[in-house]
Amino acid sequence: MKKKNKKTDEKQNPLHKDYGLFSNSRYILKNMFKHAPIFWVLIPIGVICAPIMNYLWTFIGKFVIDMITGEKGWEALLWIMVMFIVIQMVSTMLNTWYYSRWHEFVFVRFKMMIEKNRKAMTIDFRNIEDPDVLDCYQKACNVAGSNMQGIEGMMRYLVMFLMSLAVVIVGLIILGTMNIVIVLIMLALAVITFIVRNKTNAAAKKKVWDPLATWWRRNNYMSGITSDFGAAKDIRMFGLSDWLTEKFRNGKKERFDAQKKNAKIWIHTSNFTNFCFSLSQALVYAWLLYMTVKGEITLGNFSLYLASSTTFYNYVRQIMDNTADLMARSREVDDWRSFLDLDGGDPDEGATVPEMSGYEFEFRNVSFKYPKAEKYALKNLNLTLKAGERLAVVGLNGAGKSTFIKLLLRLYEPTEGEIFLNGVNIKEYSKTSYYRVFAPVFQDVNLFAFPLAENVSMQAPDNTDKELSEKCLIDAGLGEKLAELPKGVDSELLKIIYDDGIDLSGGEKQKLALARALYKDAPVVVLDEPTAALDALAESKLYGDFDKLIGGKTAVYISHRLSSTRFCNEVAMFKDGEMVEHGTHRELLDKGGAYAEMFHIQAQYYVDNPEEIAT
Repeated sequence: MKKKNKKTDEKQNPLHKDYGLFSNSRYILKNMFKHAPIFWVLIPIGVICAPIMNYLWTFIGKFVIDMITGEKGWEALLWIMVMFIVIQMVSTMLNTWYYSRWHEFVFVRFKMMIEKNRKAMTIDFRNIEDPDVLDCYQKACNVAGSNMQGIEGMMRYLVMFLMSLAVVIVGLIILGTMNIVIVLIMLALAVITFIVRNKTNAAAKKKVWDPLATWWRRNNYMSGITSDFGAAKDIRMFGLSDWLTEKFRNGKKERFDAQKKNAKIWIHTSNFTNFCFSLSQALVYAWLLYMTVKGEITLGNFSLYLASSTTFYNYVRQIMDNTADLMARSREVDDWRSFLDLDGGDPDEGATVPEMSGYEFEFRNVSFKYPKAEKYALKNLNLTLKAGERLAVVGLNGAGKSTFIKLLLRLYEPTEGEIFLNGVNIKEYSKTSYYRVFAPVFQDVNLFAFPLAENVSMQAPDNTDKELSEKCLIDAGLGEKLAELPKGVDSELLKIIYDDGIDLSGGEKQKLALARALYKDAPVVVLDEPTAALDALAESKLYGDFDKLIGGKTAVYISHRLSSTRFCNEVAMFKDGEMVEHGTHRELLDKGGAYAEMFHIQAQYYVDNPEEIAT
């Protein structure tokens, strides 16, 4: 039945994998020893100290009672006390040092989080637009969010399991001289408790916590949007605070309801485990009283067995609880590893794109459909972009222009057809190598909380040429802005890390993006509607100036406005996911089709003299 359920779960969610407790334990231990080798020392110390700290004073109590009842003499007791005090001091110091190093668990978790972040930044672009992948990523983030949950929780519970196991083994040795039947009954009760708790853990994860993955994503968005500086103006000007507060409150209600559901699941389990503990202690008390009355054990041994039985049962139950917790954490680590092992494509697989005198791209019968979409976003595209050519890709919103760019940049792979670079299928090249061919400028420009120079170079400080960054900023039209900044290209952007960080307007951000393209100096430049924040005349001028700056490079201009088409060699008109017209600006005007109609409607915005429209 379990195998069937497992197969059903994986079929319902193909992104989730069940690795199992032993596999996950090896995975976690491997990362612990890899990132913090000190665990090779910490774990043995913890395992040795645990039984000493739990049973030492139990033996001292036995010997004191034996002395009082005449079973042991003062001299023997004195030597025993001296020996025990020395053991206590040494173990206490080791135990204190052990617990002082528990921050190593956090250190390992942070190291592992770096791996998760790297995966998120290198995964295929198509995956970051897939809701299922986003849920998978959100689960992985949750797994790394606290000390006793997820990956760090499994580290801690693994060590606690080993320590508890040491206490149980010593307890078995002590109580084995009492009555093995009682010990077996205690073990049986603890095992039953474990089975019940484990089933409860599994049910709670499946019925309560897994369904909340989407809620976490929504909650993170709501938490971010209510404190996002970029949204602050809209929230105030449109009076959105009450509305957003209500949406936030409704979302919290879903979380609160889940918490109540979780409490209901656990209440019966808690009552059952308490009953099992009471039953085990009653059996021990009854047996020990019986044996003491018969005179078969001393009062010292009565004390030893009684105290040891409590410790033994508690640690047997704890080791079972640790196992249940480990299995619960293991299921969370499944979420973690499912994301890290997600087949997102290796950007470094394939050959390196060689240096070429020119770069020609050919789309052969290329079609593309977004994941889970019914309609094609691009259909049967045949197009050649020649080396050194200027190509204008135009059309209304939703025509397929941006999809064309994503395929050219290899952010997506074609659903059908092939794309060639100088006659070689681009799939033959590593993505990292292929990306170096392009200097893209996107409509949505992201600023990073780095100095301005690094926002241009998009490289680490040691690899950034500040003089070149400044030149590119000036060439891109940000010379006046740069002159206003006391620190020049060393000015920090955004107020996230530094309080004196600066922000840029929409138009300034887009000019910064142009500066990035100039700095990268790649052989192919792609502009995906980067001038949307500018008016039509400013856009036309900026395109013209930028076109002169890039010289003989290959360039693709994407826009739903036609300011770039007159200086481009070729124009590709897209409509409803298909290229409906292709030719020079003059050829398409003379044709009198969709491009000509669109151009004549817009042309009045790009010229000062209406008579220029005809040319």
